[in-house]
Amino acid sequence: MYAISTDKAPRAIGTYSQGASAGRYVFTSGQIGLDPMTREFVEGGAYEQVVQAIHNCAAVLAAGQVGLADVVKTTVFVTDIAYKDDVDRAFKELFPSPRPARSLVEVAALPRNALVEVECIACR
Repeated sequence: MYAISTDKAPRAIGTYSQGASAGRYVFTSGQIGLDPMTREFVEGGAYEQVVQAIHNCAAVLAAGQVGLADVVKTTVFVTDIAYKDDVDRAFKELFPSPRPARSLVEVAALPRNALVEVECIACR
């Protein structure tokens, strides 16, 4: 296993790597809707945060030499299950078909009071 790091995604805000690669697989840590330059949330609501979170995942994946087309599984955490439509819209716009398998889980809270967090598993 080796760690993946890029300045094109927000740096880790804890004791973990932005991503990791093991064999043919690349794993992203959960990404929230922070702009990597300002480290502030993008303006808007859940839809804008999920779009930015996916862009952040894409940056980590690219550092691991894969892309969104290589993603086989995602997990999405939301603070309100009503954000499902925002997640669906963003996935339809950003992930090529066939889209990856996905779990969508409502949670009580996310880091920095994010509305959405996305993690990906890609295969080379």
